[in-house]
This record gives sequence, structure tokens and C-alpha cells, in this order.
Amino acid sequence: MNVSADEYPVPPPVVGRGAVFVEHRLKSPQVSESAYIAPTAVLAGDVTVGPHSRVLFGAVITAEGGPVRIGSNCVIMENTVIRGVPGQETRVGDDAVIGPHAHLTGCVIEGGSRIATGAVVFNGARIEAGAEVEFNAVVYVNTVVPSGVAVPMGWFAGGHPAELVAPGDWDRVRAIMGPLDYPGTVFGVAASHTSTPMSDVARRYARGLALHHQDHIVPDERHTPSDHTPQP
Repeated sequence: MNVSADEYPVPPPVVGRGAVFVEHRLKSPQVSESAYIAPTAVLAGDVTVGPHSRVLFGAVITAEGGPVRIGSNCVIMENTVIRGVPGQETRVGDDAVIGPHAHLTGCVIEGGSRIATGAVVFNGARIEAGAEVEFNAVVYVNTVVPSGVAVPMGWFAGGHPAELVAPGDWDRVRAIMGPLDYPGTVFGVAASHTSTPMSDVARRYARGLALHHQDHIVPDERHTPSDHTPQP
């Protein structure tokens, strides 16, 4: 029996079958057809994943008021969290590797960089092309790690350009932290010599996160690749 394409059209390709795609703030993830999104990965809101990139099991990429852009040939490994926030660019450049359990918020990871297991890169930070952040290292807010620099395992990086501080040198860490304005950069509140008003911070977060009440899970059949053009 002969049938026509009009009678039985070929279904469009999908990406990330079994992964959780969430429409958040009226935006849905956009993923290249050649990318791989593992089942159990979560992409929420205005998230773009470029060609040949891989987002592995348990990773969460969420646009919480700011877009997240993942370039081409990137590897986002298991249980990584990448969070886009208002007012700060969140971008992973081409050919970057983000290790398991890394946490990136409102920061830029330029192409060819490596963020190792358990590393944290805070708001407003920039990891320049070819730089590395080793296991469990911390890159503080508004810090720039120059090209070719490696933040050693467990060390603290702060400043522009980054000063690298060994574990345990808390006096030097505190001296660097002050001018970089963590409360203002992350929470949008004025710095205090006594404490951060966490009750105010918690209320702000709760109000913003309440928008998740309006989320919708995107079914697998609507995981249409961003670079797929439907046939007329």
C-alpha cells in the first residue's frame, strides 16, 4: 500500500528525550539537534545549548531571571548546576568542560576553559579563555581569572585580576572579599559590617521563585531542535 507524506507526515526530530524541559517565565529551552541532553537532566527557561554539546545526568541549567547560553562542543558533567540571574551574563563558551558537582551562577566561562569537580564560580566572575579552576576551588564574585591561569585545588581566587590564596589563609581571604561586594552582587542589598539581613534576602528569593508556580513541563514531542526548520 502506498501512502503519501501528507497522510502520514514524518514526525519532527526531538532532543533530550526523557530529560525535563521546563517552560519558565514564558521561555523554553532551545537545544541544537546534534546536542545530547541526558535523561534526568533539567533545563528550565531561557536556556540555549549549542551544537555537539553534552549535558549529562542530573545536571540542572536554570534561567532564574537571566538567560543561560551554552556554546558548542561543551561537556556539562553530572550534577552540575548552572544558574542564570538578572543583570549578569551567564555563558559557557565553546569547547569548555564543566566537571561534576560544579556550581556556576551569573558568570562567564570563556572558550577552552575547564572547571573541575566541585568548583564554585560566583556572580559577576569571568574565567578567561584557556583558564582552569581545579577541584573544589572557589572563584569569588566580580573576579577575573586571566587566560592560562589555573586556580589550584581548594584555593580561593578573588579580585581583578584574581589573587590566588591558599586554604587556611582566612585573613587574606577576608581582606580580598570586602571590596568585591558579595551582598550587593548576589543579593542586591547593601553591605553591612555586622551581618547580611538574611530575612530580607530570603523574602526576595521566595518572591522571585514563586514564578515557578506558572511553569509548564514541555513534553518530549515538543523538544524540537532549535536548528530544525519544519518542512512546509
